[in-house]
Amino acid sequence: MPFTTRKFGPLNCQIYDNLPADQSPDIIAIVSHGFGAPGDDLVPLGPEILRNQPQISERVQFIFPAAPLSLLEMGMPGGRAWWMLDVAELNAAIASGTIRDQRDKTPDGLIEAGQQLQEFVLAVQQESGLPFSRIVLAGFSQGSMVSTEIAFQLPQPPAALVIWSGTLLCEQRWGSLADQSPRFPVQQSHGTQDPILPYAGAIWLKEMLEQHDFTVDFSEFVGPHTIPEVAIDKFRKLLSDLTGSL
Repeated sequence: MPFTTRKFGPLNCQIYDNLPADQSPDIIAIVSHGFGAPGDDLVPLGPEILRNQPQISERVQFIFPAAPLSLLEMGMPGGRAWWMLDVAELNAAIASGTIRDQRDKTPDGLIEAGQQLQEFVLAVQQESGLPFSRIVLAGFSQGSMVSTEIAFQLPQPPAALVIWSGTLLCEQRWGSLADQSPRFPVQQSHGTQDPILPYAGAIWLKEMLEQHDFTVDFSEFVGPHTIPEVAIDKFRKLLSDLTGSL
């Protein structure tokens, strides 16, 4: 498989594409993994999305950054995080069925993680020469939150923001950033049976974005904390539409 490992700014990443050797991508999708996963956790999405898709297979490049923090000391070899979580608190909430309302919380390390991912994205953009309007930000769980954090703060708006199983954090701060940001399309999906980031948090995020005039294509599905097929299909169509508009 045509995978490349390298570094942009402060973060390592894996790159996947089917581009001819002398051809640059028309669209770059930067896809960030969730808490506890290895840096290459979402890399299989690249081949899955491009398979049997000739209209995008030689035009789209996927870049998968690895989160900056190692979880080896937490007993999770290979696991990485954008910022640390209180795993005991999370497990207690899951066990009790408590909905964790994080709207007023700015987790320790979120802003720093955002700065590192933004530096990474700026390095990708500078080397590729593509405008931000041809760079998609996507992420799962914690990766979707750090992607949301930076989407409002890029020098120009991204082509789209894709949020898989995310939630609303630091509502006042994100709302202020969203108010000042140019608008861009958002895809969002969330399972109604998600025990880790309950469905209500996804709805709060959707409503916040819509209150600030962002268009949100929201996919509800019956299932847990995962990326469903409907979300992958919509992501594939988004990439196809973006390449078709060039």
